[in-house]
Amino acid sequence: MRALVAAHLPDCEVESLVKLGAGLDNVAYEVNGSLIVRFGTGADADREARLLTAVGNYSPLPVPVPSFTDVGCLAYPKLPGVPLLDAAGVDGVPVAAELGRLLAALHAAPVDRMRKLVQTDDLPVDEWRQEARETYSAVSSNIPSPYRRRIEAFLVTSPPDDPHTLAFSHNDLGIEHVLVDPLTGAVTGIIDWSDAAIVDPAFDFGLIHRDLGPAALDAALTAYGAAPDGLRERAVFYGRCNVFEDLAYGLETNRERYVTKSLVALEWLFA
Repeated sequence: MRALVAAHLPDCEVESLVKLGAGLDNVAYEVNGSLIVRFGTGADADREARLLTAVGNYSPLPVPVPSFTDVGCLAYPKLPGVPLLDAAGVDGVPVAAELGRLLAALHAAPVDRMRKLVQTDDLPVDEWRQEARETYSAVSSNIPSPYRRRIEAFLVTSPPDDPHTLAFSHNDLGIEHVLVDPLTGAVTGIIDWSDAAIVDPAFDFGLIHRDLGPAALDAALTAYGAAPDGLRERAVFYGRCNVFEDLAYGLETNRERYVTKSLVALEWLFA
């Protein structure tokens, strides 16, 4: 790490190094309390750096500003705040309103331009349902029995229609990627844009619903403005499908916060 940082930032002497943790696709380190260095599996760091620069032109919220890239590595100054996942007591509803405004800005970005930087992720809703069935099967023994009948009924119910149009979006807007001031609840940044894609505009709303609940989804949609027909229905669908993936991730990695938030979310996802 010292050699890597010295090669790109010769005036930066590494005095402290803290592993922040690993996600599904990457592992991140904090250098000197002020620099984030992230390594990704098969990541195209140069592409992500260009993407972050483009996103910075549209996002009303702070996003990482690249300091340097290397093979599979992206570095940027640390943004203030803590992940909302770790900010107990912060009200998620006003945060969701900020996320709604963010999504309005991202979804207005020119698709033709953003398609040069990201891929299209247009998995049909029926395949989402099938993946949810498979993941549920793997984690069902960890789900309280009162929810199982409702979950299993959902998994055999016809899904909503596929979207008519796609948009550029973060595509992984879970609360682990939303930074907030733990005292004021203000959103201080949005991180981890490695999954950004041209997608169903309802998808990130689905993650808001999954992590923060129906009142937060309503706040996000109100802040978003005029939403296309069917967007809310698909958002609820995606929230339900994706809760099983988060639960599985928490169980596989012994991350209790993911397990807890997933089980709590069942209260509104399958009420």
